Amino acid sequence: MSENTAPTDFIRDIVAEDVQSGKNPQIHTRFPPEPNGYLHIGHTKAICLNFGIAHEFGGVCNVRMDDTNPAKEEVEFVDSIMADVRWLIAGWADQHLNLQENGAPFYASDYFPKIYEFGQELARKGKAYVCDMSAEETDEYRRLGKDGPFRERTVEENLDLLARMKAGEFPDGARTLRAKIDMQAPNVWLRDPILYRIRHATHHHTGDAWCIYPSYDFAHGL
Repeated sequence: MSENTAPTDFIRDIVAEDVQSGKNPQIHTRFPPEPNGYLHIGHTKAICLNFGIAHEFGGVCNVRMDDTNPAKEEVEFVDSIMADVRWLIAGWADQHLNLQENGAPFYASDYFPKIYEFGQELARKGKAYVCDMSAEETDEYRRLGKDGPFRERTVEENLDLLARMKAGEFPDGARTLRAKIDMQAPNVWLRDPILYRIRHATHHHTGDAWCIYPSYDFAHGL
């Protein structure tokens, strides 16, 4: 590397290749904190990486709050995160900050209706099921790589139970919606991961509109 060559890494190499090939000519990155606390020094890496790539390739970067856990998230943390992001990118990447038209960050909770539709679709296709096992039982069956007793519920029963979960019929922890993948998967976290859980708690952004919430892993990719 010559003295005039900018440092690079495998992520930037992939982005550059996609831009040059026309596969993804418009770069759009995302910084997705969970508003359950204040940012710490470790977050600066993710902020600088995502805004740095947007800056280098003439793109934009969303700040999206991954707010899927109402019991731990607060408006105070949203405001603090946005203040810290603006401070860190000021003067070099603030023009790449992409927000909603009202100036607010994006929220995973803005997509709750669409995420729920995806959950219904998975159940309809036989790729998700409602499970009545406790958290402890779920962990034990995963450890053993053993199918649970609710894995073969019918599509009709799963859709009915999911709708009743959404309607608030069941208490916290009574049921979950799980992806039907492979209970013998080498990666234990892919052994039918949880997609939805019941949580009767007021959400900082959606209020009491929902009593079931998507898991972080389910919402993060949508």
